[in-house]
Amino acid sequence: MPIVQSRRHLLTNIAVAGATGFAGLGAAGLYGGRKSVAAEPPPEITAVILEKLASTCPAPEYAAEMLLRAEGFTDIRYRTRDTNPVMEVARNQIDWSQAVAADAIADMDNGVPLTLVAGVHPGCYELFAHDDVRSITGLKGKTVGWSRSYVSSRYLVSLMAKFVGLDPYKDIHWVENPGTDPMALFIDRKIDAFLTSPPQTLELHDRGIGHSLVNSVTDRPWSQYFCCMLVGRTEFVQKYPIATKRIVRALLKATELCANQPARVARLMVDQGFTDDYNYALRTLQELSYSAWQDFDPEDSVRFFALRLNEAGFIKSTPDRIIAEHTNWRFLNELKREMKT
Repeated sequence: MPIVQSRRHLLTNIAVAGATGFAGLGAAGLYGGRKSVAAEPPPEITAVILEKLASTCPAPEYAAEMLLRAEGFTDIRYRTRDTNPVMEVARNQIDWSQAVAADAIADMDNGVPLTLVAGVHPGCYELFAHDDVRSITGLKGKTVGWSRSYVSSRYLVSLMAKFVGLDPYKDIHWVENPGTDPMALFIDRKIDAFLTSPPQTLELHDRGIGHSLVNSVTDRPWSQYFCCMLVGRTEFVQKYPIATKRIVRALLKATELCANQPARVARLMVDQGFTDDYNYALRTLQELSYSAWQDFDPEDSVRFFALRLNEAGFIKSTPDRIIAEHTNWRFLNELKREMKT
């Protein structure tokens, strides 16, 4: 799939900054002084590739372009992903992804060189089913759709099934059609259930199609942990520590913008072509807990999902091994201290 490169020049940047209220968020950012950022060495590289996908929950990535420019990046691109996002990171097709934690951990267990550096937000996904399925236990013998290129994680649904005593290998019939969005299969009643995220969840609710079995915004234990976390290629994190810190800072500031200025971020997402529906973008930003990146402990989320995956037999690694080999909270901890000043 093609890489989408920004075409905005200086005057357009200024105009968009004024229109969206992001003016003044340069090197000083939302927190901290300009002096502290200016005193840092420049990034080792000035190009970065982020993901572009149908979901609206990665809004911080979409809102981060100007903040990345303020951090010294001059070549910022968005690549439309067409497969597992963390694998695209590992294969150097994109540099950073807002990945589903359970999926990323499963790939790490298989030796994929990825590093988690921060949590972004909890609770974006919902497990939808048709009306004849009234509970997760009702999925026994039913078909559940999933896809590597959409937020329809087989791992998460399997963990939900295990949580209520089902065997996801024997009790569920899994359907993957690489060329078709699971939502289309669901609407055509070719599958009984699937896991999805905004804006699809919002559209299904508005159209009265199916109902939610699990809403990770409100339902425990899923609402208590990051579903989406910031993951980079391990080689990138190790080779470019200054660039990594600046990227993480820009994305955390963008996450805070999503929490504090949802209408402006939603307008930016529409204006820049990340979505064509302002209403769904705004509702996503208003409903998801983007401010939780400051309060939740990302290591707790990694431990929770790694333990559940290990107990279910999906991974061999212990939580301690995943944390030791595939996380680096140094940048996050430094930035939390810095952004409080």
